[in-house]
Amino acid sequence: MTGATGGIGRIAAEHLLTEPDLHLVVLARDPATVDPRATAIPADLRSPASIRAAAERITTLLDRGDLPPLRGFAGNAGIQYTNATTTGPDGFEATFTVNVLANHLLLRGLERHFAAPARIVLTGSDTHFGDLSHNLGLVPAPVWRDPRTLARPAAFRRPASTAAGRTAYSTSKLAVQYLVHEWARRLPAGVGIVSYNPGFVPGTGLARHAGAVERLVARRVLPALTRTPFATDLPTAGARLAAVLLGRVTAPTGGYIDRDRAADSSPESYDERRERELFAALEDFVA
Repeated sequence: MTGATGGIGRIAAEHLLTEPDLHLVVLARDPATVDPRATAIPADLRSPASIRAAAERITTLLDRGDLPPLRGFAGNAGIQYTNATTTGPDGFEATFTVNVLANHLLLRGLERHFAAPARIVLTGSDTHFGDLSHNLGLVPAPVWRDPRTLARPAAFRRPASTAAGRTAYSTSKLAVQYLVHEWARRLPAGVGIVSYNPGFVPGTGLARHAGAVERLVARRVLPALTRTPFATDLPTAGARLAAVLLGRVTAPTGGYIDRDRAADSSPESYDERRERELFAALEDFVA
């Protein structure tokens, strides 16, 4: 699991750790932040080299029998910047790297080790719809580009602006949908993949790179929305993620789980040409 040391991921991990016969492996930049009941693997999700090393460490433990058979993967980590110019060690734009490339690289490294029945869950976002009813006007709509452009800094107009950073986020979440659809076509029988949309969840730390005023609003004002249908509180979102991972909320492979039920993702997210192009680009990046 990635993204298990804070936000909805931490709550989901707490639920998973109460399950008998379930062994949780957590990838984290700082292993000291990982619950001691889990196996911690160091990984910086902004760095393809670090991601590859983490996947190799996990497969080594699996091959030695130090871990039980691999029956699940949760790509829950996500980041949002106040610009579209932040890069990681390899020069890839950081939002794209953490939200999209890291998931693909980990699945590539682990795919031969999944033991059916297995379940893969990537955390998406309803910001990929790009309309007011889904993003409350807080995040711009996704702007699709060639994946090789999206993977590099300054893919959007006014790249140093907050709007560009948020566009990078919503676009990365559209890419997650494409990634789920294409992996669903390629995984073997018995290994399913779905995306999970927790909805708008104040307090996850996603706004930690925002300015002081925006952070204050995110911390003090937006949580009030959890008393309305427009937002989900942290405990509920985390519990729902755990339920999806455990197969208690299901959708067909390639499907989209919106909070607590299977649903359709955005009309734009069903584009096989884009899905193939994204997959091919990601393969080139990790080659």
